[in-house]
Amino acid sequence: MPRPAKRKAIRAATLADVGREAGVSAMAASAVLNGARTSSRISPETRERILAAATKLRYRPNAAARALAERKMNTIGVATVFDESGDLNHYFLEVFNGVLEAAAHHNQNTTVFTLHDWEQDFGRLNGFCDGRIDGLILVAPIISNETAKHLPEHTPFVALHANVPIPGVLNIESDEENGAYEIVRHLIAKGHRRILHLAGQSGLLGAERRLNGYRRALVSARIPFDASLVVEAGFSASIGRRAITDWLKGNQNKPLPDAIFCASDPMAVGCLEALSEAGVRVPEDVSVTGFDDSLAARTTRPQLTTVRQPLRVMGMKAVESLLTRIQQHQGQADHTEPKSIVFPVELVERASVRNLKAK
Repeated sequence: MPRPAKRKAIRAATLADVGREAGVSAMAASAVLNGARTSSRISPETRERILAAATKLRYRPNAAARALAERKMNTIGVATVFDESGDLNHYFLEVFNGVLEAAAHHNQNTTVFTLHDWEQDFGRLNGFCDGRIDGLILVAPIISNETAKHLPEHTPFVALHANVPIPGVLNIESDEENGAYEIVRHLIAKGHRRILHLAGQSGLLGAERRLNGYRRALVSARIPFDASLVVEAGFSASIGRRAITDWLKGNQNKPLPDAIFCASDPMAVGCLEALSEAGVRVPEDVSVTGFDDSLAARTTRPQLTTVRQPLRVMGMKAVESLLTRIQQHQGQADHTEPKSIVFPVELVERASVRNLKAK
């Protein structure tokens, strides 16, 4: 059988190709097509020939080569950890929505880097900063003070909800403790006294702040703190579901709490699922609240009363702050020491809380 004819490889036109087609040097073609200052010395007739040749050959500038020459890739990185639970990371999606919106507004490309564990995979951050990005946004980094000292100095960073202060890195966070305080006060105002807190992992700054807000609200209402009503879990739906299932099994002969304050919306989703499986109605038998006001809070039945963190706006601010840091790093703006940016939070009332005082 005759062999099939080999297809001729199609390659992109280069400046040399444009120059040959226009009868000029590649340097002259580059000056016109890249808008160099020396292009003013080229006659209008030659300029037209170069532009016509570029159109004929469908020439497109090599963005990578231009970026290397300018030492700017116009690309920002976003690094985060994804666990293997299979749960949808609503927090990241809300933040990333804002990142993409701001990046598009500033004509920036976005590259996402995923890790399994911040501490174990920390060395990979250096690999991410190999010249392919101009700066990196760390989304909810959980690293130690010692590890934080070893971030590469040649790349600007911005963090969202960092677990510890990172030297030289601007951190964007929200008023988590006050948010927890306000939502627990809201439950108390609705007549709830026995409030279970489904908390995040101990040692995490966000979990501790929300626990502090919960305790402060109890103190302000002169309700004694009951350690048995604090259940340490995690921020995911699957962990929240398991934690409430275990609590119900271990407290079968005890009354239900009046309300459950979950440290995140996904935890509240898992909580709702566990309660439904146990035949417990929300809010008729127990009230449930979350924290974040992610898409999950707006799609549950009943819809969740929660604390709104402006995650999309925070993602946008992360991009704008990183671009400023990049300009400072490249000497295009005055350098200033980074200071944390704290966004206010807002109580969002929906249908998952009953009013016990209306009885």
